[in-house]
Amino acid sequence: MNAQDAYDWLMAAAVNRDCFDSHAAASVLALGMSEGGDLCARTGLDGAALDGLAARLFPARRAALADMAGALPEAEVEQDSVRALLMQHAGRDAPLTRWFTMMIARRAMEPDHLWQDLGLRDRGELNTLLTRHFGPLAAKNTNNMKWKRFFYRQLCEAEGFVLCTTPVCTDCADFDMCFGEETGEARLARARLTEPT
Repeated sequence: MNAQDAYDWLMAAAVNRDCFDSHAAASVLALGMSEGGDLCARTGLDGAALDGLAARLFPARRAALADMAGALPEAEVEQDSVRALLMQHAGRDAPLTRWFTMMIARRAMEPDHLWQDLGLRDRGELNTLLTRHFGPLAAKNTNNMKWKRFFYRQLCEAEGFVLCTTPVCTDCADFDMCFGEETGEARLARARLTEPT
């Protein structure tokens, strides 16, 4: 199943189709489903978390998602660090925020912009997700740094490392790597475009 079809399949069963959280969760799950392999390995959710998320947001798809679950491999150190950073700044709904923490930390290990790796439409949706569930952390990104870079900068600063070679970002030769425009196509849209006619 391609990512767009998987997204549509999930959203058709969403308890609240107008809820941003349903959309965001369906985006991550759909992308994970389209990539093949165990869904837990692709999303960072363990079996219990996947079942809890499905029961809450997509109850009619609970059994089918459980069949796709598979095993959750041991997380990389970086993934654990991002997860811990997010949990330090978690707010709102505890179970839902915990599930988003797992998914964001896992998907942050992928190579594209974080919003693309989560299957979201654009960076604005990622900003909304982070503000809703990790408001204190999102508020610290006052200069609109790219989210993966921002996470790593926060982690380095917490450990006492200086990540930057210049005292002011605007003086840095790598400014565009941290703050440049995040262009690209949404991965769910890409799935729709590459679908055979």
